[in-house]
This record gives sequence, structure tokens and C-alpha cells, in this order.
Amino acid sequence: MAVVSEPMARERSALITATAFVVALSLRPALTAVGPVLPRIGLDLHLGEAAQGLLGTLPLLAFAVASPLVHLASRRFGMERAVFVSLLVLAASSALRPYTGQAGLWIGTAVVGGAIAVGNVLVPVIIKRDYAAHVSRATGIYTAFITGGAAIASILAVPIADAVDWRLSLAVWGGLAVLVAVIWLPRTLSPEPMPSATTDDGAPPVSVWRQPMAWLVTGFMGLQSTSFYLFVNWLPTIEIATGGVSERSTGVHLFVFQVFGLIGGLSIPLLLKHPTNQRAGLMTASAPILLALLGLLLAPHLAIVWAVVGGLGQGAGLVAALSLISLRGRGHHETTQLSGMAQAVGYTLAAAGPVVAGYLTQVTGGWTTTLTVFATLAAVQVTLGFVVGRDSRPV
Repeated sequence: MAVVSEPMARERSALITATAFVVALSLRPALTAVGPVLPRIGLDLHLGEAAQGLLGTLPLLAFAVASPLVHLASRRFGMERAVFVSLLVLAASSALRPYTGQAGLWIGTAVVGGAIAVGNVLVPVIIKRDYAAHVSRATGIYTAFITGGAAIASILAVPIADAVDWRLSLAVWGGLAVLVAVIWLPRTLSPEPMPSATTDDGAPPVSVWRQPMAWLVTGFMGLQSTSFYLFVNWLPTIEIATGGVSERSTGVHLFVFQVFGLIGGLSIPLLLKHPTNQRAGLMTASAPILLALLGLLLAPHLAIVWAVVGGLGQGAGLVAALSLISLRGRGHHETTQLSGMAQAVGYTLAAAGPVVAGYLTQVTGGWTTTLTVFATLAAVQVTLGFVVGRDSRPV
């Protein structure tokens, strides 16, 4: 009988623990592969621009609906098994939705969003459990994997569609989810300790929906998500309309925005290390978003600068928001509920943000009012970062 040495056992355990980051790779490709081929989908399935916009927003609405319910599946089956099942559902829905007609596309996209919501809620909680001493740093790596997976899918969608068709460019990411599920499988085979219903300090649980701190965390997450999807959906259009930027250049700027998001996400954990006071990190992550929106409003000819600044802020802001959920949740059960609440409200706002931006621009005939409104929201995010950055609850 082979004997596994203690160093080998530790190394194997570390590798299994690190699979949480691999899961992050599969949480965005099924979404970001759609945008680049959306005109082809609309032409083939006779979808107008409004329907195409709704198709892009549908996963965010699914996030909002499913996120508060994830903790129920987690308590019933355990976090590891819930994530595993969600990966299988993601794989099946990703692979089938392009080949089942218009109805299948709509239903499959909603199911894709629900499956991803499970990972969105639970993986940060698992990271908090497995990397308790380095939550912010591990969250930065996690978001880097999310961003990397999203960028890869965005880049490959059109080449795959050109080589075969748009259906394969969507379906191929089901194969990635299968691969990730196989890698994740060992984590489901060992008994998982059921999370305690009490908080870390032994206090009885109180619904997060009744906690002021939870609403502050949720507000920060919601505002960060809203500005992110404003940039992702409208930055190219804003640059063309206000700064005279060419269509080709706007694509480059959006790529730059994503690259600097990676840099911001990996850098901000240095300012989030304090156990009870993260004001410096939260405000530092939020300020560039405000600056970028004001820059687009007041100096649109410097669009590439604002793409860099906005990217830094968005990457840092996502890490700060997810770290805040982990740091303010007291115990795995409460953290799971808080993650579900923050992401439900956050993605509801995120889904509404681009629609409101488009409506304001249409009504006013320009981007000045829209950018002013969203800059004001960014200023509120900075203020929330100061307020929620210090944990004032009794310890």
C-alpha cells in the first residue's frame, strides 16, 4: 500500500483548494461570448435591437432572481456539491441553447444565468473559508480569473463564428464548464462540514435583510455593478458621440479597460488587509470610477485616459465589493446570505443601469445628463466606501 508523505498530502490539498480559482474561469464566457456575435444571432433568428438588448440583460436578471435562493441549496447539499451541479447545468444549457431555436435560446440563456449565480454567490464564500488569512488577496486572484475568462471568450467569439458559425461560438463554452466540473469533482467526494447556523461570535442569526450593515454592503456592490455595466455597454458609444473616437479605436479602448481592470483587481488587496477598517481600500477603488465619468463628461477627447482610469477603478471595485461581503459576513451561513442579497440587488441595478442610461440619452439628445447622473452615483459609492469601510458592529 502506497504511503503518501505529509508534504505531498499538503501539496495535493493546496491544489484542490486552488480549484476555486479555476471555477472562476467558467463564470463569464457563456455571457461575454454573446455580445460580439449578437448581430449575427439577431439576423439569423429575426431578433430586433430591443430583443437583442433584452437577451444581453437576461442573465443579469437571472442573477438577481437566483442569488437570494442559493443559500438554500448550499445548506441542503453543501457548497461544494451545489457548485458541482451548477457547473453541469451550465455546461448543458450553454451547449444546447444555440441549437434549440429561438425559445431554446431564451430559456437556455436564463438557465445559464441561474447556474452562474450559484458560483457567483458560493465561490467567494468558499474562498473566505479556505483562505481565511488572505481573503482580499485570494479574492483579487479570483476576480482576475473571472476577468481573464471573460476576455478570452470575447476575443474568440468572432473567430469561431467566422470559422464555423455563431452557434458553435456559444456552445463551445459548455465544454469548458465540463472540464472545470471534472477538476472540481474531488472536492465533492469528501464529507463537507455543514455550516453552523450561528455567527462566528456565537450570536444567534439575524436575517441579513434586517441588518443595516448588510444594506450598506449591498449598496456598495450595487453601485459598483451599475457603473461597470454602463462602461461595458456604452463606453464605445459615448466615445464616438462625445470624443469623436473611431469605431476601431473604441474596441481597443474597451480591451484596455478590461486589461487595467485586471491590474486594479490584483493591486487593491494591499489596501484591504486591515481586519476591521477597509476605508482606504474602498475609497481608493471607488474614486477612479468617479474620475473617469467626470473625465468623459468634461474632457472626452482624452477617452483612452478615462478607459485606463475607469478600468483600474472597476477591477478594484469588484474585488473591494466581494472582499467586503466576505469580511462583513459573520460565519459561512451569514456570508452566503449576504452574498446572495448583495448580488441580487446589485445585478438588478446593473440590469437597469444601461437601460436608464439609454433612456436618458434618448430623451435629452446627448450624454451630458446621463454622465452627470452616473457620476453622482459614483460619488455616492465613494461615500458608502467611507461609511461601510469600518466595521462598527460590536465584537
